Amino acid sequence: MGISHVAPHVMVGPVRGHSSSGLLLSTSPFTLTSRIHGRNKKKGHPVHLRACSKRMVQNCPKVCGIISSYRAADSVKCQCQRVEGFGEITTEDGNGKWGREAVSKASQILGDVNAQTVIGLDKGSTSNDEKSVHAGAPKHAPKKRRGNSVEDEAWRLLRESVVYYCGSPVGTIAANDQSDGNLLNYDQVFIRDFIPSGIAFLLKGEYDIVRNFILHTLQLQSWEKTMDCHSPGQGLMPASFKVRTVPLDGDDSATEEVLDPDFGEAAIGRVAPVDSGLWWIILLRAYGKCSGDLSVQERIDVQTGIKMILKLCLADGFDMFPTLLVTDGSCMIDRRMGIHGHPLEIQALFYSALLCAREMLAPEDGSADLIRALNNRLIALSFHIREYYWIDMRKLNEIYRYKTEEYSYDAVNKFNIYPDQIPPWLVEWMPDKGGYFIGNLQPAHMDFRFFSLGNLWSVISSLATTHQSHAILDLFEGKWSDLVADMPLKICHPALEGQEWRIITGSDPKNTPWSYHNGGSWPTLLWQLTVACIKMNRPEIAARAIKVAERRIAEDKWPEYYDTKQARFIGKQARLYQTWSIAGFLVAKLLLDKPDAARSLWNEEDVEIINAWNVMVDTKPRKRGRKVLKKTYII
Repeated sequence: MGISHVAPHVMVGPVRGHSSSGLLLSTSPFTLTSRIHGRNKKKGHPVHLRACSKRMVQNCPKVCGIISSYRAADSVKCQCQRVEGFGEITTEDGNGKWGREAVSKASQILGDVNAQTVIGLDKGSTSNDEKSVHAGAPKHAPKKRRGNSVEDEAWRLLRESVVYYCGSPVGTIAANDQSDGNLLNYDQVFIRDFIPSGIAFLLKGEYDIVRNFILHTLQLQSWEKTMDCHSPGQGLMPASFKVRTVPLDGDDSATEEVLDPDFGEAAIGRVAPVDSGLWWIILLRAYGKCSGDLSVQERIDVQTGIKMILKLCLADGFDMFPTLLVTDGSCMIDRRMGIHGHPLEIQALFYSALLCAREMLAPEDGSADLIRALNNRLIALSFHIREYYWIDMRKLNEIYRYKTEEYSYDAVNKFNIYPDQIPPWLVEWMPDKGGYFIGNLQPAHMDFRFFSLGNLWSVISSLATTHQSHAILDLFEGKWSDLVADMPLKICHPALEGQEWRIITGSDPKNTPWSYHNGGSWPTLLWQLTVACIKMNRPEIAARAIKVAERRIAEDKWPEYYDTKQARFIGKQARLYQTWSIAGFLVAKLLLDKPDAARSLWNEEDVEIINAWNVMVDTKPRKRGRKVLKKTYII
């Protein structure tokens, strides 16, 4: 899909350029169109988003690789010399400064008298850190811990992970572990990985990096995505992107920065990231809530981006269910783990993204059909998940007594689940108080594993009822030794073992039992636990988990994940200084200090959906034919 096939997206804010006196910023809100860099798009070759070119100091300024529609000048010029120091840098919307004023603020945050040197903004000096910001991801190894607390170190590491594009912050790399020579794609900016980083910056009042991230990734949405002569649907957001420095066309003495996205063509398993677009919508709403700047979500290109994601998710297909049908590895669990079908994580994010999108979509005639489809899907999805995914001791006993092979429109066992599918571990593990949403549901198949992210986001998004939300938190309390143990939080429980592991994972050496996605413990999930606990007015659960993490996570150098049943070992292939482990911890701490800020992250329970849910529950069993409800729930 070329750019001409959709409503044009526009570039981010002002154009920045380097000069000998510092970084020049234009405050004129003009619209930009981008050029494509690369070979023939029709053949599926990579394409890149062009940035300003960088010329050597001795050369004259040259027009950037961006064409401006701003009529005050015939072209946008960029004095793109490399500089040895930064001057004062002020953002166009006045939200904050990424320059001299940030230094004094950083001094307070980090408790470091040498904050200017750490951040690399001291005037008139040149540091390796400063030079690295022009080439995207930082290339220095993380410094040793300093300061008076774990939070001090976490903030310093988070800031060191920031990636710059044309002098502006646009995201954070996945990990800054320089001890591992095989970077793979951990030096890229991942959509899902940046979410806790973005929220941490929002809670600190540093909005520009999130705004830049939202708008630059939106630009990448328009690129044509092709693998083996096939292109996915419009609206797909990339899994990640990397800032690359390449020679400028026709001039060997100059370079330019380009954004190189990955839509799954280079990913292990070549799976498209279904969750990227959902997370993007959720972060967009959080940005507006935290900053008060609604102008971003009101932009035409942003509104178009939201609609493209929704149309991709709401497209008609063969499925009889309101849930999204996806392949294995299309979300945080990005390797083969038997979650293909209708995994809970995707459904919870889908529901949340629908609510966020409805809140942000501008009311106009062209959106009426989309909003109608959105509302209908919200009602059907909430009923489906609450009714068929929920399991507690009562429901488990009901499944145990199921009759099978029921051919009728009012069957109780609608998915023909065989009672023998109930695993022995669940009979012993299910507490009398508490419950959860199962991991997946398909004809004749229920995945009874507990998945933390899907259940926590069901609470956050109000996909779960109030009763179900409290029951999920009761389960965390009752099964603390299994789900939290020595480091929060188990990504799923229990692990696949033995023959089951060999068949379902294909004998994946990275997903061995109680490691990585197969029962590993992921510190980044701590922030989602905190939001869910604050929403349900039970912050003491999150505080207890944070205290567990705080005991060792910094000493362990902020690992990506932990192994073993009790999370006693650092993961055998875990990257150190994992950015979303750092950011997840920071967000959890910030939210406990200011619980009201969590309101910008959760979705309130919708009254119309509650009413529709009650009507559907009261009218069971449902018989064939058209049913006319007493009230239509279309907004």
